[in-house]
Amino acid sequence: MNLAEKSFLGSLIKADYLLKDTLIQPEQLECTRHKELMRRMVELKRAGKNIDLISLTTLPDLESFGGMSYLAELLSYADLEKFDGTEKLILELWKEREKRNILTRAAMNDWEIAKVIAELDKINQSKMEDHTSIHQALERVYEVPWEDQPHSKGVTTGIQKLDLVTGGFQSGEVTILAARPSMGKTDVMLHFAKISGWAGFLPLIFSLEMPEKLITSRLIASTGGFNRAKMRDPKRILTESQKNKWADVMGNLDETHMQIFDGAGQTVAEMRAKTRKLMHQFPHRKPIIFIDYLTLIQTTQFFGGNAHMQVTEISKSLKTMAKDFDCPVVCLAQLNRSVESRANKRPMMSDIHESGSVEQDADVILFLYREAYYDRDSEDHSLEIIVSKNRNGPVGTIVVNYNEHTGAIEDENVTH
Repeated sequence: MNLAEKSFLGSLIKADYLLKDTLIQPEQLECTRHKELMRRMVELKRAGKNIDLISLTTLPDLESFGGMSYLAELLSYADLEKFDGTEKLILELWKEREKRNILTRAAMNDWEIAKVIAELDKINQSKMEDHTSIHQALERVYEVPWEDQPHSKGVTTGIQKLDLVTGGFQSGEVTILAARPSMGKTDVMLHFAKISGWAGFLPLIFSLEMPEKLITSRLIASTGGFNRAKMRDPKRILTESQKNKWADVMGNLDETHMQIFDGAGQTVAEMRAKTRKLMHQFPHRKPIIFIDYLTLIQTTQFFGGNAHMQVTEISKSLKTMAKDFDCPVVCLAQLNRSVESRANKRPMMSDIHESGSVEQDADVILFLYREAYYDRDSEDHSLEIIVSKNRNGPVGTIVVNYNEHTGAIEDENVTH
C-alpha cells in the first residue's frame, strides 16, 4: 500500500489546517480508498467541521475505509516535517501515471505528435490552486476606492531613513543582508527581528550557525544595553542597576513573540513546514522570516559541488517562499574575501558568494560596512547600511550608530 499517501493522509488527520494548504486533489491519489477518504475530508472541511479521528468515526460508511483501525494506522504514519516532500512525491507519482495514460491513449488512437505534447504539457502546468473567477477577483477589489491600503506598508526596520528608502520589508519580497564576518550582520538581523515583533509581526529566525542560547544572550545584551562579555556570568559581572533592569528586558523581549529554530542544515522545505505551522498558531500575526545564512541552507538536490547551481536553487526557493506565504524574507549572506584586497573596502554586488542568481532574485540587497572594523584606532561607531539594489526605490547609504560591545543598533536621529 502506498506509504507516501498514508503519510499524507495521516498528516491531514493530525493537522487538519494542512488540507487548506495542500496542492493535492483527491483524484491525484492512486489508491481508491485514499481518494474516497480525502474527498470525505474535503466535504467535512467545507461543512466547517474539524478533521480528526473523532469526526471521521462519524462517517456512515467508515468500514469501507478500513474502519477505525485503519484511520489510526494512517495517523501513525503522519510526518508534518516532511509534508512538503510527501506532497511533491505524490504529485510526481501522479504525473508519471498521467503520462503513461496519455501515451497509451495516444498509441491506441494514433494521435498527432502536437496533440501528445499539448496533453503532456497540461500535466506539468497542473498548479491546482491558480483558478480565480472574475467574480471573486472583482469581489476582492470592490471596496478598494474607500479603503486604506494596508498591504503597501512594509514591516518597519526601526531605522527611519532605511524605511524611507525601502518602504520597510515588503510582503513577498526577499532582502539579502550581506557583509564580511564580524561586521555586525547578526546584530542587525536581531535588531530587525525585535522591531518587527514589537510592531505586531511574527519574527521567525532560522539560525543555521548560531545556537539559540547565544541568540537569546545577544538579544538580552542589545536590548538591555549590557556589554556582551558580561553575559557569560551575569550574576558576578552585572551591576545592581543592570540586574534591576533584567526583568524589564525579559518582559520587552517576550512581547516580540520571536520564534527561534537553530537546527543546522535546514532545507527551505523544512522552513516552510515550520512557518506554516506557526502561522496557524498565531493567526493574527503576519510572519517575517529571517535566515542566518544563505549558503548554510541545505539543498534538496546534490549539485556535485557546483556552488553556483546550489545558490541559484536556494535563492529561487526563498523568493517562492516569500510569495507563497505573502511575507518578507530576510536572508543573511557572507561576502568573499575579494573585498579585503581593495583600497575601498565597501562591498559590491560581485562580492556576494556565487552572486549571479542572488542579484537577480533578491528585491533588496543591503551591505554593511564599518570603518572601525578596518581601523582599530577609529573612534567612529557608525555602521553604514548600503542599499545596493532596491526594486521599488532609490539606492544609497544610511548611517546608524552601532555599539559593538552590546550589539545595539540605533537610528542616528535618536537622541538620548
